[in-house]
Amino acid sequence: MKKHFLLFVILLSSTTLFAQKHWQQKVDYDMSVSLDVESNLYEGAQTVVYTNNSPDTLKNIYYHLYYNAFQPGSEMAVRIKTAKDKNRRFKHDFETLTEKEIGFLHVSNVTQDGVSLNVNEEETILEVPLAKAIAPGESSTFSLKFNGQVPILIRRAGRQSKEGVAFSMAQWYPKIVEYDYDGWNAEPYLGREFHGVWGDFDVKITIDKDYTVAGSGYLQNPEKIGHGYTDKFKQKPKKGKLTWHFVAPDVHDFTWAADPEYIHDMIKGPNDVDLHFFYKNNPEIIDNWKKLQPLTVELMEYFNTKIGPYPYKQYSVIQGGDGGMEYAMCTLITGERKFGSLVGVTSHELAHSWFQFLLATNEMKHEWMDEGFTSFISTLAKIKVLNEEKEFPLENYYNGYYYIAREGIEQPLATNANRYDYNRAYESGAYSKGSVFLAQLGYVIGMDNLFKTIQLYYDENKFTHPTPNDFRRAAEKVSGIHLKWYLTDWTQTTNKIDYAVKTVTAEEDTKTKITLERIESMPMPIDLLVTYKDGTQEMFYIPVRIMRGEKENPYPSITWNVEKDWAWAYPTYNLVIDKPLSSVDQILIDPSFFMADINKENNLYTNK
Repeated sequence: MKKHFLLFVILLSSTTLFAQKHWQQKVDYDMSVSLDVESNLYEGAQTVVYTNNSPDTLKNIYYHLYYNAFQPGSEMAVRIKTAKDKNRRFKHDFETLTEKEIGFLHVSNVTQDGVSLNVNEEETILEVPLAKAIAPGESSTFSLKFNGQVPILIRRAGRQSKEGVAFSMAQWYPKIVEYDYDGWNAEPYLGREFHGVWGDFDVKITIDKDYTVAGSGYLQNPEKIGHGYTDKFKQKPKKGKLTWHFVAPDVHDFTWAADPEYIHDMIKGPNDVDLHFFYKNNPEIIDNWKKLQPLTVELMEYFNTKIGPYPYKQYSVIQGGDGGMEYAMCTLITGERKFGSLVGVTSHELAHSWFQFLLATNEMKHEWMDEGFTSFISTLAKIKVLNEEKEFPLENYYNGYYYIAREGIEQPLATNANRYDYNRAYESGAYSKGSVFLAQLGYVIGMDNLFKTIQLYYDENKFTHPTPNDFRRAAEKVSGIHLKWYLTDWTQTTNKIDYAVKTVTAEEDTKTKITLERIESMPMPIDLLVTYKDGTQEMFYIPVRIMRGEKENPYPSITWNVEKDWAWAYPTYNLVIDKPLSSVDQILIDPSFFMADINKENNLYTNK
């Protein structure tokens, strides 16, 4: 039965938005930065044109200063120590960092339309009271100077990774905080996720000549750079510096990496997209990185088909960082991996381009919509391009959810990403329970409708920072099934699913009475498979009354019987079938295993 669900196809899309969600702020950056590769210090200048498309008059703005978290005594350092379990993503003890190892980012000379402003730096957030309020529809120009120190690589960003990459420059600049229908999202950085404002980036990076720079956007001066972008530059250049000029349109982030030993390859992807690959000149990894390149083309083709066309003309896979992390038009990944792992991390981070950089839900509030949806589709994509045979490809994500649910450490997915008591609860919630949300929704409304839902959700919500309710409404429009109960229970509570075959008894010698029981709180429709002694099978489908609708038969080769609804308040449900008990072999709740029932031992009855 599982094989009916291995043909998952994900076509992204969207729903009609409320009027308040149509507006998006606009932030256009013009930045120049110069990095000293010896001292790891950098300084730069930034001009931002901020356009207020909201219905509100703004009297303040805020900036993120992420690198200030990489210091002893920071909120992030304290949080790592006080969580109820160890955050495995952090390898360093912050308290042992020296002055030369910490990160910092400070600003000066902040002006608004030429008028100097007094600002207040509160660790990773810069508060900026305005000289003149910005009314709806108005724009204002902000300028500032900034200086920073690149920390040793602690989390996602920094210098000298364990694989020897010199600089991984993520979240390195003063970044304006997102203002949306929820107000300002001025959350401190504690090592979790990001949220940004779409705009156009024009960035000039000055660095030693023998470094190759890879990053977001389109390189504007390849003829001046040469090194890393053309085979004509074979010899190591003379000492000095070069300025790399990038333009990235309609993105909400800008990231780059630099190393003197990068190999650079470029191949054409779908729709004439340039796929760039930057990796260390390490003989042990070169073959894997070469083999990765045509598979990345296949991955992008898969996502274009199942989600929607990638809208930019460039994407870079860059060795750097401390695992894998998505950024605008690129990713930083570790490169010394087994080949399957290298393909897997590339699939995952590339898929983020759709869920995080085109849809871009607020990950501090709804991280599961990005990480979970990405995990779901990237797993299927990896299996396809590697021609892997897996009976139940999402098994690891189901097991991740079962662990936190059974261990009692689960918190609702609606929890702020900074507020999880257990790091394990955050990780398994965002990735595992978020992935199960989609797979299980396919069980509720039918897989074909799931595919159509994701496509509708994407088409109408890209570039809008959608919310969970936008996805629910898309699913309801596609399926005709009410789903508020599903979204509420799965994301806003820790209610669990546990249905059981309670009793099976003979009824009038010619019939069989099956009593089902709901043990836990979360309602679910039931697909009940009855297998008879002669090998024939029947499916009995029991909708939940609050669905106000039914899915179509997902098992075309099996007789499909639609039964009366099960009202949630009733803990038991009686089903009488027109076959004697002696003819029954087995009765199984959910043969697909896509219903996340926390105790499957009571799902099966065997007539001995």
